[in-house]
Amino acid sequence: MTDTTSDLDARGTDGDADVLDQDANLDDAADDAEDEDSESKSAKAPADSGGGGRAAADLFRESEIAADYVEGLLDILDYDGDIDELVVAGRPVVEVVEGGDGRRLQALVGQRGVTLEALQELSRLAVFRQTGSPSRLLLDVGGYRALRRKELGAIAKNAAEKVKEYGEAVRLEPMSAFERKCVHDVINALPGVESESEGVEPSRRIVVRPTA
Repeated sequence: MTDTTSDLDARGTDGDADVLDQDANLDDAADDAEDEDSESKSAKAPADSGGGGRAAADLFRESEIAADYVEGLLDILDYDGDIDELVVAGRPVVEVVEGGDGRRLQALVGQRGVTLEALQELSRLAVFRQTGSPSRLLLDVGGYRALRRKELGAIAKNAAEKVKEYGEAVRLEPMSAFERKCVHDVINALPGVESESEGVEPSRRIVVRPTA
């Protein structure tokens, strides 16, 4: 689902799924697809506690492994940044906080977050190699994901308004799994509209339509 460019043989190793996704192949290397598509099909289902039942200590260990990997990468690139290791909602999280010249860290995000998604894949691979288990690790740099969520929230609401006004489906531009999940989250909370994903990567997109 993301583009990975590295000297490592970054083969997909993830099997994360918050709720069963009828469209997602759990053996697929497109890790986050299960996260975003399950939201579109399970808006009324009880929230999963996350983490696949793993102990908090195990999840934090995953964030530590990933943080070590990212720290090594920053050292190689001679980038300055502080790294926070967290467990949020049953999910290991690594946040790179801007230190020094934040503009350089933005290179780790890339256009539309493509580079960030690739680094997340590599970080998950680093975790898998040490633990032998797929990880649902979330990597963020400079608060990019929070900012992008706000932007996508506005996009989702605008699409919902058009659907309600004209009574016709609205197809959004292709998005990453993270972006699609953000849109699904917003649409699921709005009355009179529903969303689902269609197509295949890298052209997979969300369709917002009126509820029956």
